[in-house]
Amino acid sequence: MKLSAKEIAIFAMLGAIMYISKLLMEFLPNIHLVGVFIVATTVVYRQKALYPIYVYVFLTGIFAGFDMWWIPYIYIWTILWAFVMLLPKKIPSKIKPVAYMSVCALHGFLYGTLYAPFQALVFGFNLEATIAWIIAGIPWDIAHGIGNFFGGLLIMPIITILKQTKGVNKK
Repeated sequence: MKLSAKEIAIFAMLGAIMYISKLLMEFLPNIHLVGVFIVATTVVYRQKALYPIYVYVFLTGIFAGFDMWWIPYIYIWTILWAFVMLLPKKIPSKIKPVAYMSVCALHGFLYGTLYAPFQALVFGFNLEATIAWIIAGIPWDIAHGIGNFFGGLLIMPIITILKQTKGVNKK
């Protein structure tokens, strides 16, 4: 995928905005706008949305440390991207906001479960320990999912802005 200079600048800024938005909301555990930005950028840029996602992932590693907790970031945000890529491109206008908010929320609700295979592998968890780890994280995943759902109210406005930036004036 060849990128234009404009796309490189936009993707760098989007990745930085994801990172900054996460920092600004750290006082609210598991509530942030990263998923919102990933859904919006994926709707607009499709495959190229992976660029800002990995700018975010690497900025997180650079500033917070490339420690064990960071490794699942390599795949966890790509799963959200994949969920969005699986949505039909032509969703009725009235359904789009709820569909995007729901996918964003689902990723939040499943975050601990998606993280669990890494935990099991690294710490040698058996199935029982992995399930216990998932269950222990349910309150955090509930907060994450609810936060993603309501944060998802910003997805359609962000899509509109990204389309204007991209030069696409379609709704």
